[in-house]
Amino acid sequence: MKRTARAALKNREPLAAALDELLPERGTVLELGSGTGEHVVFLARRFPGLTWQPSDPDPEARVSIAAWAAELPRPNLLAPLDYDIRLPLWQRRPVDALLCVNVLHVSPWPVAEALFAGAGRALVPGGPLALYGPFAPRDAPLAGRLARLDRELRAVDPALGVRVIESLDEAALRAGLRREAAIAMPEEGDVLVVYRRAKSAE
Repeated sequence: MKRTARAALKNREPLAAALDELLPERGTVLELGSGTGEHVVFLARRFPGLTWQPSDPDPEARVSIAAWAAELPRPNLLAPLDYDIRLPLWQRRPVDALLCVNVLHVSPWPVAEALFAGAGRALVPGGPLALYGPFAPRDAPLAGRLARLDRELRAVDPALGVRVIESLDEAALRAGLRREAAIAMPEEGDVLVVYRRAKSAE
């Protein structure tokens, strides 16, 4: 059964516009945590030169991804895989780019650490990791939508919440990636944070 998410429909155009400056012209993009599948189907149409590999550990999400893909088939869109960010399975095949949208704030911090560590292994040298979500600088107090969202998430589980960009940077550096950009998105508090794996072993 197809599922839909208001946020996915709202942010897919600005996300695609930002990715246009970041993604390679050819290669494979692995999306971790594809959710409803609306993003990856849209992006596969927008970037026909890239092969898109959706994934999600939730079987209902994979059903939704497959349903969207069946309705809007694309030769460059692969069947969804059962990948859990915390497990090493997704790291076994090199990819040219990684995308993760609206996952880290609804996951415990070890998921972010596993994502960066895996990206350091799976990405080809020079490959980008693009993270979309509600992120904030360490020295900026949360306000407005971010403050409300953080309170709601931590009320459910104290391990969840809006992530600090500098904490992401530190985890990225440990895995051999450096932040290249932090692009504000139209939705208040949402940011596309881009990291890139070093081109050499230095």
